[in-house]
Amino acid sequence: MFAQVRIYTINKGMMDDWIKLFNEQMAPLHEKHGIKIIGAWANRPQNEFVWIRAAESEEDLKEKMKAFMESPERKALGTFPGTHHAKTEVRDTESVYEPVGARV
Repeated sequence: MFAQVRIYTINKGMMDDWIKLFNEQMAPLHEKHGIKIIGAWANRPQNEFVWIRAAESEEDLKEKMKAFMESPERKALGTFPGTHHAKTEVRDTESVYEPVGARV
């Protein structure tokens, strides 16, 4: 499995709005395009939102992300999701251990 650990520093005062947008629109849209969301966490003292998305391989994620970004639902959001982020960090990772039941 290939996964991205994504760390967003959320603009001050926008965490609750971002969590709502993520839960109601971004995560379901990822799942609709076959991109598994492993989990998402808020580190409120640091204004950080940490989440992990995964696919079979890096190439698989690239293909699925292309379809995701070209979808009418994502295009309708425009740059709005990014207005919540002060900083974005992405860590590409590969699985070295998968617990039973955690496979993509």
